[in-house]
Amino acid sequence: MTATKTSTARQRRLVRLVWVSIAAACLTIALKVVAWLLTGSVGLLSDAAESVVNLFAAAFAMAAVRWSNMPADEEHAYGHGKADYMAAGVEGGLILVAAVTICVSAVSRLLDPREISQVGLGLGVSLAASVVNFGVARVLIAAGRDEDSVVLKADGRHLLTDVWTSIGVVVAVGAVALTGWQRLDQIIALAVAVNIVFTGISLVRSSAGGLMDRALTAKEIDQIDAVLDGHRGEQIQFHALRTRRAGHRAFVSMHVLVPGAWSVQQGHDLIEQIEGELRTALKFATIFTHLEPIEDPASFRDTRLDRDED
Repeated sequence: MTATKTSTARQRRLVRLVWVSIAAACLTIALKVVAWLLTGSVGLLSDAAESVVNLFAAAFAMAAVRWSNMPADEEHAYGHGKADYMAAGVEGGLILVAAVTICVSAVSRLLDPREISQVGLGLGVSLAASVVNFGVARVLIAAGRDEDSVVLKADGRHLLTDVWTSIGVVVAVGAVALTGWQRLDQIIALAVAVNIVFTGISLVRSSAGGLMDRALTAKEIDQIDAVLDGHRGEQIQFHALRTRRAGHRAFVSMHVLVPGAWSVQQGHDLIEQIEGELRTALKFATIFTHLEPIEDPASFRDTRLDRDED
């Protein structure tokens, strides 16, 4: 299968999964709004507000998936993978907006408490929405790991957070019904807001790290070292290793030092073999190599490239 066909198949799978996320968001919004209307609980209203954020986030995810999987072009020679980080950042921002909205509603109800009603039916509807979110979250997270998609993993983690939030709200509203302490409903709404603030900040930080060309993970670096260790010796060395990630794509560059007496063909054959092994170890990796003579002192003057020598 060619790289283009692989990319197209990947994009189609991601788009299908995002459509599932959008459908789940619409269904859970409807269920949670019904639960809120039945009970009048501001805690359930806050839960519904987070699901509205899920819908907007899924819409941004759809745009990001389509954009980030576009092939490289003259204007974007390294592809469009960073669109994933932009979508994750927008999702984090939307979560923070939702948290502020929840806080405003909760404080308003603290000043003017209202009795909740039809608790059993409302909580049953809310739990049904949580079951939907849990199933979709598991699918999105698994697919995000399989396809190395920042957007799917972020969307899945957000939905999973929504599930635990919903469970907390259900327990709290049930406690209100049992104890009659109405202000507990508003207190749990504020706790929901604090919880999703942390989720939003986490997504924004993750997005910023990706846009700042964060290096590959320690596990991925170990995979690179394992490949290079298979070639290291008295005649072959490596230095100036650089790595970065852009969405699902990985970029790796290094200097390969070989005997100066080698022919161009010998050096070319070696780096072709190394690059092939690295692409096998790292999916969607683009490898850049620079060949240097190992005997020349000048080959060791650029080992740190633009890094601070101190």
